Amino acid sequence: MKLLLTNDDGINAKGIYALAKELEKEHEVVIVAPDNQRSACGHSITITDPLFVKELKIDGIKSKAYSVSGTPADCVRIGIDKLVDGKIDMVLSGINNGFNLGTDVIYSGTVSAAIESSIYKIPSIAVSTEINDDIEKYSVPAKYASEILKILKDSYTKNDVVINVNVPLIPKENIKGIKVCNIGSKTYDFYFMEDTSENNDKRFYLKGALKESEEEDTDVYYIKRGYVTVTPLHYDLTNFKILDEVDKVFNK
Repeated sequence: MKLLLTNDDGINAKGIYALAKELEKEHEVVIVAPDNQRSACGHSITITDPLFVKELKIDGIKSKAYSVSGTPADCVRIGIDKLVDGKIDMVLSGINNGFNLGTDVIYSGTVSAAIESSIYKIPSIAVSTEINDDIEKYSVPAKYASEILKILKDSYTKNDVVINVNVPLIPKENIKGIKVCNIGSKTYDFYFMEDTSENNDKRFYLKGALKESEEEDTDVYYIKRGYVTVTPLHYDLTNFKILDEVDKVFNK
């Protein structure tokens, strides 16, 4: 398969290195990733400024690689349009340094890159794991990404759906299996800490405590219990549950 790899942690991130190293064993891989950290940028794109693209060589990786002075969604767009020759079979985004569980997927540049691919009818997978700076810790998520790709490649017909994968940071032999599940609830008690700069300007730092739901059959629930979680996503934000109800309000 021909794969486009991207992320939101930047072209030099250990996660994308591990993913490329694993996938290029069996696939044709092209890496197109931001030139630096773009975490939590969501689905933003660059409109008024030009994008600067540099082809570079990543030590230990044989695949072509490009850095882009933009967001993860930019990387997918320019990768599809300009940088990858021929048909892309699938886009993989990650391995993100930190889970993308529950409502965090709304903010995630990793997931947004995968969603951008699906908008162009190219199947996509977003892969994330717990925060860790040890390159060896990414080997298990990389292997699961490869396994999940093999499972999906012959039966993946819904080419506008994103598969969001989260892998716990434990030895592979301790992982209990793969659970296909819903997005859970993951919110924060946000507040801002204020201080004053040397120019007497007010500045604020975002703080907050995490609040997680223990609702069963969700990604938040199963990741804590040692499972790899798999959740299909879609960019259509229509609330179909109340669509008819709202229609009746406007069309009495």
